[in-house]
Amino acid sequence: MSILKSLKLTNAKPVRSSDNPVERARDKVISALAEQKAMAEAKIAGQHFAPTHKVWRKGTDGQRVQVEAPKRLRAGWFTDASGQFFFGLRYAGKTIEFAKDKNAVTIGEFANLPGIIDKLVEAVRAGELDDQLAQASAERGSMLRKAG
Repeated sequence: MSILKSLKLTNAKPVRSSDNPVERARDKVISALAEQKAMAEAKIAGQHFAPTHKVWRKGTDGQRVQVEAPKRLRAGWFTDASGQFFFGLRYAGKTIEFAKDKNAVTIGEFANLPGIIDKLVEAVRAGELDDQLAQASAERGSMLRKAG
């Protein structure tokens, strides 16, 4: 008896990530906002937040090996001269404007930041920032084409 005949064979395809650029942009922004929220919650709790990601490096024997390295994250929040906290969203190397000439959300107390990030995630899921994300992506693409 053949070994393959003892297995249950089928025709299946893996689930692909979305080919829709709008969905990809939303997913990227939502994951970035999740990292920002985790970083803010760690800061509120007085803990250190150090995410890692896998990168390829040359080992001692000269072979490429995959290792975990610290991930560089830029905090999305900042303060102005009066000490008030704000949160800004960046995508494709650009600061996103939430409305005409409005590029930040006023936080008030820093402890309010995780709730504000949750509201921003809802807005991204609802498609309220799709135009701004598409514009930032197009500007980034044209800039990269000029450099190449």
